Amino acid sequence: MACGSLEIDILNSIWRMTEESEDRDISIQDIVDDLAANGVDRAYTTIKTVMDRLTVKSVLVRYKSGKKFYYKAAMNKDEMARDSIKLIVNQFFGGDYLSMLHFIENECDSMFIK
Repeated sequence: MACGSLEIDILNSIWRMTEESEDRDISIQDIVDDLAANGVDRAYTTIKTVMDRLTVKSVLVRYKSGKKFYYKAAMNKDEMARDSIKLIVNQFFGGDYLSMLHFIENECDSMFIK
């Protein structure tokens, strides 16, 4: 599942908050506040729109408790990373993980040998 940078920021906020308590109810305002505390200032409506899109993509699950909606990640960070790596391998390396690893090794070598 490909995600944009704000989507990843939101997911990282959710994962960070659920590290403390898996059963925590996370509202849009919780995300707005967490992002602001981490230097990402976005309007409430922007965060709501992106979280609704993540719900449509089945990356987030939305549920209602009382009069308020809350969100949970549909998968943990490791599962999301695995899916993302699989997507990159298929899109750029024809499904060949070894080719991707060689590419990464060459990139790392060129970064550190200058």
